[in-house]
Amino acid sequence: MSAAAASAPAANSLRSDATVISLVGFAHGTSHFFHFVMPPLFPWFMRDFGLTFTQAGVLMTTFFVVSGIGQALAGFVVDRVGGFRVLAGGVTLLSLGAMFLSAAQSYWMLLLGAAVMGIGNSVFHPADFTLLNKRVSTTRLGHAFSVHGLTGNLGWAAAPIFVIALANAWSWRAATFGAGLVGVVALSFLLLNRHLLADASGPVAERAAPRKGGSFAFLGVGTVWLCFAFFFVAVMAFGGLQNFAPPILERSYGVTLAFATSGLTAYLLGSAVGTGIGGFFASQGERQERLIAIALGAAAVCSVALATASVPAWSIVALMGMMGFGVGFTGPSRDILVRRAATSTFGSGAYGRIYGFVYSGIDSGLALAPIIFGVLMDAGRYSGVLWGVATLQTLAIIVALAVGLRARSRAPA
Repeated sequence: MSAAAASAPAANSLRSDATVISLVGFAHGTSHFFHFVMPPLFPWFMRDFGLTFTQAGVLMTTFFVVSGIGQALAGFVVDRVGGFRVLAGGVTLLSLGAMFLSAAQSYWMLLLGAAVMGIGNSVFHPADFTLLNKRVSTTRLGHAFSVHGLTGNLGWAAAPIFVIALANAWSWRAATFGAGLVGVVALSFLLLNRHLLADASGPVAERAAPRKGGSFAFLGVGTVWLCFAFFFVAVMAFGGLQNFAPPILERSYGVTLAFATSGLTAYLLGSAVGTGIGGFFASQGERQERLIAIALGAAAVCSVALATASVPAWSIVALMGMMGFGVGFTGPSRDILVRRAATSTFGSGAYGRIYGFVYSGIDSGLALAPIIFGVLMDAGRYSGVLWGVATLQTLAIIVALAVGLRARSRAPA
């Protein structure tokens, strides 16, 4: 058995595992909810503050640049003090950032609110995965990662509906303030149930110190950097859709904005379904990279079909849903692959810092996507965004195969 596998509990009760999985999943869904607070409100921001697509996209760039830097650092804090208190702090900052947005009187205030939310968002992956890896039985980790990804997708799907409904009924200020209240409710729920994670919230570093090298030794492992690169390119593809899918589909196919937005909703719901199903396959065998390659390949085909504008408009929702399913299906296998590849050398004491660094690739990709794809949008090259998504998904396949090959070649006997 590898060091990584041995570090998780072998046989907790189903109730204990389900409780931890549910609480961590709830926190993750909350963080993803805040990912989609600003993008649906871009039309309101652009109108009231005179912004271009690129300037609106910079709001999300700010969010994810701050989150990416913070995530790499937050992993060290999680390794030192545990996950629960860090999660609670993250939800608090997300809520405060959204409420600050509601009072913004200038573009710079919008940027500051996005930065505060980015700090809050930075804690979730290192805290979540540390708790799951330490508190959930090894045999249920595939399902744990599936639920973790599923709740994230549900958070993504819920946010546009919530903020657009409030913005249409009252204003974008009411929508952002309402999002802040969602954070308050989430924080209250976590605090009320803190006793269920109390034994995982104290100092953990002394109980599970890294097994090799110093605190930064993991940065010398090539597999860790490959995992970072995988998240960077795979999630940058999603970033193009997250920020601009509705206007792309509206202007490329001549459909209404509401119908185009339903395409993005189909992507998010399809991703949630794919994530749920993917959990049943993630723990099977040792070649998760093959599942990732097949599923991302199917998603890239859907992206190419949409980019060519040769498909009928009525098929947009179905193709977006299929693309989302393919991307979502890879999630649990991806998380198992990262766990095996990145932590076997260093033991459970480095979970926070390794997951924090590797998953900061997500924030890096999401930070760069609005700038690059925003320039294409401002130039009217809407199909170019979809071609870019397909290209990035193909690159992610190549990197995933490299991660799997390198991990097996370095695996202990």
